[in-house]
Amino acid sequence: MRRRIRTLAVAVAAVGVLAAPATQAVAGPTAGVPAAPVAPSALPARIAVHFDPATGQLPENITWAPDGTAYLTFAAARQVVAVDPAGRTRVLATLPAPADGGVHTPVLGFALTTGIVRTGDGTLYFLYASGDAASTGLYRLTPGQPPRRIAALPATGLPNGLALDPTGRTFYLTDSVLGTISTVPLAGGPVRVWSSASALAATGFLGVNGVKVRGGAVWVTNLDQGTLLRIPLRQGAPGAVEVRATGLVGIDDFAFTADGRVVAALNGPNTVVGIDHDGRTRTLLTGADGLQNPTSVAVRGHTVLVASAAYVTATDPNLIVATLRHR
Repeated sequence: MRRRIRTLAVAVAAVGVLAAPATQAVAGPTAGVPAAPVAPSALPARIAVHFDPATGQLPENITWAPDGTAYLTFAAARQVVAVDPAGRTRVLATLPAPADGGVHTPVLGFALTTGIVRTGDGTLYFLYASGDAASTGLYRLTPGQPPRRIAALPATGLPNGLALDPTGRTFYLTDSVLGTISTVPLAGGPVRVWSSASALAATGFLGVNGVKVRGGAVWVTNLDQGTLLRIPLRQGAPGAVEVRATGLVGIDDFAFTADGRVVAALNGPNTVVGIDHDGRTRTLLTGADGLQNPTSVAVRGHTVLVASAAYVTATDPNLIVATLRHR
Protein backbone atom coordinates (compact mmCIF):
# COMPACT_ATOMS: atom_id res chain seq x y z
CA MET A 1 0.00 0.00 0.00
CA ARG A 2 2.77 2.47 0.85
CA ARG A 3 4.43 1.80 -2.52
CA ARG A 4 1.18 2.58 -4.32
CA ILE A 5 0.76 5.81 -2.37
CA ARG A 6 4.32 6.86 -3.21
CA THR A 7 3.64 6.12 -6.89
CA LEU A 8 0.57 8.31 -6.79
CA ALA A 9 2.47 11.07 -5.00
CA VAL A 10 5.03 11.16 -7.81
CA ALA A 11 2.26 11.37 -10.41
CA VAL A 12 0.32 14.09 -8.63
CA ALA A 13 3.49 16.07 -7.96
CA ALA A 14 3.61 16.60 -11.72
CA VAL A 15 0.36 18.57 -11.54
CA GLY A 16 2.19 21.79 -10.77
CA VAL A 17 3.98 21.53 -14.11
CA LEU A 18 1.32 19.90 -16.24
CA ALA A 19 -1.83 21.66 -15.08
CA ALA A 20 -1.11 24.98 -16.76
CA PRO A 21 -3.96 27.24 -17.91
CA ALA A 22 -5.32 26.58 -21.38
CA THR A 23 -3.97 28.70 -24.22
CA GLN A 24 -6.33 27.67 -27.00
CA ALA A 25 -9.56 29.52 -27.69
CA VAL A 26 -12.75 27.72 -26.67
CA ALA A 27 -16.27 28.88 -27.45
CA GLY A 28 -17.93 30.72 -24.58
CA PRO A 29 -17.83 33.91 -22.52
CA THR A 30 -14.64 35.63 -21.46
CA ALA A 31 -12.84 33.65 -18.80
CA GLY A 32 -12.39 35.19 -15.38
CA VAL A 33 -9.22 36.78 -14.08
CA PRO A 34 -8.05 35.40 -10.73
CA ALA A 35 -8.17 37.89 -7.91
CA ALA A 36 -5.38 38.28 -5.37
CA PRO A 37 -5.58 35.59 -2.68
CA VAL A 38 -6.99 36.61 0.66
CA ALA A 39 -5.40 35.59 3.95
CA PRO A 40 -5.61 32.02 5.20
CA SER A 41 -8.74 31.29 7.23
CA ALA A 42 -10.92 33.37 4.91
CA LEU A 43 -13.50 30.86 6.12
CA PRO A 44 -13.82 29.53 9.65
CA ALA A 45 -12.62 25.93 9.36
CA ARG A 46 -11.65 22.91 11.43
CA ILE A 47 -10.45 19.39 10.75
CA ALA A 48 -13.36 17.11 11.62
CA VAL A 49 -11.76 13.73 10.87
CA HIS A 50 -8.22 12.47 10.33
CA PHE A 51 -7.72 9.42 8.11
CA ASP A 52 -4.92 6.85 7.91
CA PRO A 53 -2.71 7.09 4.81
CA ALA A 54 -0.92 3.84 5.65
CA THR A 55 -4.14 1.89 4.96
CA GLY A 56 -5.02 3.79 1.80
CA GLN A 57 -7.61 6.08 3.40
CA LEU A 58 -7.12 8.79 0.81
CA PRO A 59 -10.52 10.47 0.27
CA GLU A 60 -11.07 11.10 -3.43
CA ASN A 61 -14.72 12.10 -3.69
CA ILE A 62 -17.62 12.99 -1.43
CA THR A 63 -21.40 13.14 -1.31
CA TRP A 64 -23.55 14.31 1.57
CA ALA A 65 -26.78 12.84 3.03
CA PRO A 66 -29.53 14.95 4.68
CA ASP A 67 -28.73 13.48 8.11
CA GLY A 68 -25.21 14.89 7.92
CA THR A 69 -23.46 11.65 6.99
CA ALA A 70 -20.67 12.09 4.46
CA TYR A 71 -20.05 9.27 2.00
CA LEU A 72 -16.51 9.08 0.66
CA THR A 73 -14.43 7.00 -1.70
CA PHE A 74 -11.03 6.03 -0.30
CA ALA A 75 -8.95 5.88 -3.46
CA ALA A 76 -6.00 3.66 -2.58
CA ALA A 77 -8.06 1.38 -0.30
CA ARG A 78 -10.64 0.82 -3.09
CA GLN A 79 -13.37 1.55 -0.54
CA VAL A 80 -16.65 3.36 -0.05
CA VAL A 81 -17.15 4.61 3.51
CA ALA A 82 -19.64 6.54 5.62
CA VAL A 83 -18.51 9.20 8.08
CA ASP A 84 -21.22 10.15 10.55
CA PRO A 85 -21.60 13.64 12.09
CA ALA A 86 -19.63 12.49 15.13
CA GLY A 87 -16.66 11.63 12.91
CA ARG A 88 -16.98 7.85 13.08
CA THR A 89 -15.93 6.06 9.88
CA ARG A 90 -17.61 2.85 8.69
CA VAL A 91 -16.50 0.86 5.64
CA LEU A 92 -19.48 0.02 3.40
CA ALA A 93 -17.67 -1.77 0.59
CA THR A 94 -14.20 -2.74 -0.55
CA LEU A 95 -13.69 -3.49 -4.23
CA PRO A 96 -11.48 -6.50 -5.01
CA ALA A 97 -8.13 -5.70 -6.54
CA PRO A 98 -7.64 -6.93 -10.11
CA ALA A 99 -5.36 -9.92 -10.62
CA ASP A 100 -2.44 -7.68 -11.60
CA GLY A 101 -2.92 -5.48 -8.54
CA GLY A 102 -4.02 -2.56 -10.68
CA VAL A 103 -0.64 -1.79 -12.24
CA HIS A 104 -2.30 -1.37 -15.63
CA THR A 105 -4.63 1.38 -14.42
CA PRO A 106 -3.83 4.20 -16.88
CA VAL A 107 -1.52 7.00 -15.64
CA LEU A 108 -1.77 6.16 -11.94
CA GLY A 109 -0.78 2.49 -11.91
CA PHE A 110 -3.07 1.34 -9.11
CA ALA A 111 -6.79 0.57 -8.81
CA LEU A 112 -8.93 3.23 -7.15
CA THR A 113 -12.49 4.21 -6.33
CA THR A 114 -13.35 7.70 -7.58
CA GLY A 115 -16.62 9.63 -8.09
CA ILE A 116 -19.63 9.02 -5.84
CA VAL A 117 -23.31 10.04 -5.87
CA ARG A 118 -26.15 9.32 -3.41
CA THR A 119 -29.81 9.20 -4.43
CA GLY A 120 -32.73 10.05 -2.17
CA ASP A 121 -33.46 6.42 -1.28
CA GLY A 122 -29.97 5.99 0.17
CA THR A 123 -28.49 4.14 -2.79
CA LEU A 124 -24.87 4.99 -3.55
CA TYR A 125 -23.34 4.95 -7.03
CA PHE A 126 -19.59 5.14 -7.54
CA LEU A 127 -16.84 4.64 -10.09
CA TYR A 128 -14.00 2.14 -10.01
CA ALA A 129 -10.90 2.46 -12.20
CA SER A 130 -8.77 -0.68 -12.20
CA GLY A 131 -7.20 -1.04 -15.63
CA ASP A 132 -9.17 -4.30 -15.86
CA ALA A 133 -12.10 -4.76 -18.27
CA ALA A 134 -13.78 -7.16 -15.86
CA SER A 135 -14.09 -4.61 -13.05
CA THR A 136 -13.70 -1.01 -14.33
CA GLY A 137 -17.10 0.64 -14.30
CA LEU A 138 -20.05 2.28 -12.56
CA TYR A 139 -21.31 0.48 -9.44
CA ARG A 140 -24.50 0.54 -7.40
CA LEU A 141 -24.36 0.06 -3.62
CA THR A 142 -27.76 -0.58 -2.06
CA PRO A 143 -27.92 -0.53 1.77
CA GLY A 144 -27.31 -4.01 3.10
CA GLN A 145 -26.21 -5.41 -0.28
CA PRO A 146 -22.79 -5.92 -1.90
CA PRO A 147 -21.81 -3.51 -4.68
CA ARG A 148 -22.87 -4.46 -8.21
CA ARG A 149 -21.46 -3.16 -11.47
CA ILE A 150 -24.26 -1.66 -13.57
CA ALA A 151 -22.15 -0.36 -16.46
CA ALA A 152 -18.79 -1.50 -17.79
CA LEU A 153 -16.36 1.27 -18.71
CA PRO A 154 -13.19 1.16 -20.84
CA ALA A 155 -10.23 -0.27 -18.94
CA THR A 156 -8.02 1.98 -21.09
CA GLY A 157 -9.50 5.04 -19.40
CA LEU A 158 -9.73 6.54 -15.92
CA PRO A 159 -13.37 7.13 -14.92
CA ASN A 160 -13.22 9.95 -12.40
CA GLY A 161 -16.14 12.37 -11.86
CA LEU A 162 -19.78 11.31 -11.47
CA ALA A 163 -23.00 13.35 -11.45
CA LEU A 164 -26.69 12.51 -11.75
CA ASP A 165 -29.27 14.48 -13.71
CA PRO A 166 -32.41 13.43 -11.81
CA THR A 167 -34.70 14.98 -14.41
CA GLY A 168 -33.35 12.83 -17.21
CA ARG A 169 -32.49 9.95 -14.84
CA THR A 170 -29.04 9.94 -16.40
CA PHE A 171 -25.52 9.78 -15.01
CA TYR A 172 -22.79 11.93 -16.52
CA LEU A 173 -19.30 10.66 -15.89
CA THR A 174 -15.89 11.95 -16.88
CA ASP A 175 -12.86 10.03 -18.07
CA SER A 176 -9.68 11.94 -17.28
CA VAL A 177 -7.48 9.87 -19.61
CA LEU A 178 -9.78 9.49 -22.60
CA GLY A 179 -10.96 13.12 -22.34
CA THR A 180 -14.65 12.29 -22.53
CA ILE A 181 -17.98 12.78 -20.81
CA SER A 182 -20.23 9.73 -21.08
CA THR A 183 -23.81 8.98 -20.06
CA VAL A 184 -25.33 5.95 -18.36
CA PRO A 185 -29.04 5.49 -17.53
CA LEU A 186 -29.86 5.56 -13.81
CA ALA A 187 -30.94 1.94 -14.02
CA GLY A 188 -27.63 1.00 -15.64
CA GLY A 189 -27.04 -0.20 -19.16
CA PRO A 190 -25.34 1.15 -22.25
CA VAL A 191 -22.54 3.71 -21.98
CA ARG A 192 -22.59 6.47 -24.59
CA VAL A 193 -19.89 9.07 -25.17
CA TRP A 194 -21.73 12.37 -24.81
CA SER A 195 -18.82 14.72 -25.56
CA SER A 196 -15.19 14.36 -26.57
CA ALA A 197 -14.54 18.06 -27.17
CA SER A 198 -10.90 19.16 -27.22
CA ALA A 199 -11.51 21.26 -24.11
CA LEU A 200 -11.88 17.99 -22.17
CA ALA A 201 -8.55 16.51 -23.22
CA ALA A 202 -5.50 15.88 -21.06
CA THR A 203 -2.34 17.72 -22.05
CA GLY A 204 0.15 15.63 -20.12
CA PHE A 205 -1.45 14.18 -16.98
CA LEU A 206 -5.25 14.19 -16.48
CA GLY A 207 -7.93 16.11 -18.36
CA VAL A 208 -11.64 16.44 -17.58
CA ASN A 209 -12.20 15.72 -13.91
CA GLY A 210 -15.10 16.90 -11.72
CA VAL A 211 -18.66 17.08 -13.06
CA LYS A 212 -22.01 18.54 -11.96
CA VAL A 213 -25.38 19.02 -13.69
CA ARG A 214 -27.02 22.37 -12.99
CA GLY A 215 -29.19 24.93 -14.73
CA GLY A 216 -29.66 23.06 -17.98
CA ALA A 217 -25.96 22.37 -18.43
CA VAL A 218 -23.19 19.95 -17.60
CA TRP A 219 -20.32 21.64 -15.76
CA VAL A 220 -16.85 20.08 -15.63
CA THR A 221 -13.28 20.90 -14.71
CA ASN A 222 -10.10 20.13 -16.63
CA LEU A 223 -7.12 19.55 -14.34
CA ASP A 224 -4.39 19.89 -16.98
CA GLN A 225 -5.93 22.93 -18.65
CA GLY A 226 -6.91 24.61 -15.36
CA THR A 227 -10.44 25.40 -16.50
CA LEU A 228 -14.05 25.38 -15.36
CA LEU A 229 -16.33 24.57 -18.31
CA ARG A 230 -20.07 24.74 -18.96
CA ILE A 231 -21.70 22.63 -21.71
CA PRO A 232 -25.37 23.41 -22.35
CA LEU A 233 -27.83 20.53 -22.62
CA ARG A 234 -29.58 20.85 -25.99
CA GLN A 235 -32.42 18.31 -25.83
CA GLY A 236 -29.94 15.90 -24.31
CA ALA A 237 -27.14 16.69 -26.77
CA PRO A 238 -24.10 18.83 -25.88
CA GLY A 239 -23.99 22.46 -26.94
CA ALA A 240 -20.81 24.47 -27.52
CA VAL A 241 -18.27 24.34 -24.69
CA GLU A 242 -18.11 27.56 -22.66
CA VAL A 243 -15.05 28.45 -20.62
CA ARG A 244 -16.27 29.99 -17.36
CA ALA A 245 -12.95 30.36 -15.54
CA THR A 246 -9.25 29.78 -16.25
CA GLY A 247 -5.97 29.79 -14.36
CA LEU A 248 -7.23 27.13 -11.94
CA VAL A 249 -4.02 25.14 -11.69
CA GLY A 250 -4.62 21.60 -10.44
CA ILE A 251 -8.41 21.95 -10.22
CA ASP A 252 -10.08 18.73 -9.12
CA ASP A 253 -13.75 18.50 -8.10
CA PHE A 254 -16.16 21.30 -7.16
CA ALA A 255 -19.62 22.10 -5.84
CA PHE A 256 -22.21 24.85 -6.25
CA THR A 257 -23.51 27.12 -3.52
CA ALA A 258 -27.21 27.91 -3.34
CA ASP A 259 -26.73 31.14 -5.31
CA GLY A 260 -24.82 29.43 -8.11
CA ARG A 261 -21.26 30.26 -7.12
CA VAL A 262 -18.63 27.55 -7.29
CA VAL A 263 -16.37 26.22 -4.55
CA ALA A 264 -13.49 24.22 -6.05
CA ALA A 265 -10.59 22.12 -4.77
CA LEU A 266 -7.17 22.87 -6.29
CA ASN A 267 -5.21 19.73 -5.56
CA GLY A 268 -1.61 20.64 -6.41
CA PRO A 269 -1.69 24.22 -5.07
CA ASN A 270 -3.33 22.91 -1.87
CA THR A 271 -6.12 25.48 -1.83
CA VAL A 272 -9.90 25.78 -2.03
CA VAL A 273 -11.21 28.71 -4.06
CA GLY A 274 -14.52 30.40 -4.66
CA ILE A 275 -15.48 31.29 -8.25
CA ASP A 276 -18.14 33.94 -8.84
CA HIS A 277 -20.57 34.26 -11.73
CA ASP A 278 -18.03 36.25 -13.77
CA GLY A 279 -15.27 33.67 -13.33
CA ARG A 280 -13.32 35.70 -10.75
CA THR A 281 -11.67 33.61 -8.05
CA ARG A 282 -10.67 34.16 -4.46
CA THR A 283 -8.83 31.89 -2.07
CA LEU A 284 -11.04 30.49 0.67
CA LEU A 285 -8.82 27.89 2.38
CA THR A 286 -5.15 26.95 2.29
CA GLY A 287 -2.74 24.53 3.89
CA ALA A 288 -2.79 26.77 6.95
CA ASP A 289 -6.38 25.62 7.48
CA GLY A 290 -5.39 21.95 7.35
CA LEU A 291 -5.74 21.22 3.63
CA GLN A 292 -3.69 18.27 2.41
CA ASN A 293 -4.10 18.17 -1.40
CA PRO A 294 -7.90 18.72 -1.46
CA THR A 295 -9.78 16.58 -3.96
CA SER A 296 -13.47 17.39 -3.57
CA VAL A 297 -16.03 19.55 -1.79
CA ALA A 298 -19.68 19.34 -0.78
CA VAL A 299 -21.85 22.34 0.11
CA ARG A 300 -25.08 22.59 2.08
CA GLY A 301 -26.34 26.02 3.03
CA HIS A 302 -23.37 27.85 4.57
CA THR A 303 -21.45 24.67 5.41
CA VAL A 304 -18.67 23.22 3.26
CA LEU A 305 -17.04 19.81 3.57
CA VAL A 306 -13.59 19.44 2.01
CA ALA A 307 -11.93 16.06 1.50
CA SER A 308 -8.12 16.10 1.41
CA ALA A 309 -6.27 13.04 0.09
CA ALA A 310 -2.69 14.03 1.01
CA TYR A 311 -1.48 12.55 -2.27
CA VAL A 312 1.74 14.57 -2.16
CA THR A 313 1.98 15.68 1.46
CA ALA A 314 1.43 12.04 2.54
CA THR A 315 0.91 13.06 6.16
CA ASP A 316 -2.71 13.83 7.09
CA PRO A 317 -5.59 12.94 4.76
CA ASN A 318 -8.63 14.50 6.38
CA LEU A 319 -12.12 15.94 6.22
CA ILE A 320 -12.51 19.66 6.91
CA VAL A 321 -15.68 21.51 7.85
CA ALA A 322 -15.81 25.20 6.93
CA THR A 323 -18.45 27.93 7.02
CA LEU A 324 -19.16 30.11 3.99
CA ARG A 325 -19.35 33.86 4.35
CA HIS A 326 -21.55 35.02 1.49
CA ARG A 327 -20.66 38.40 0.03
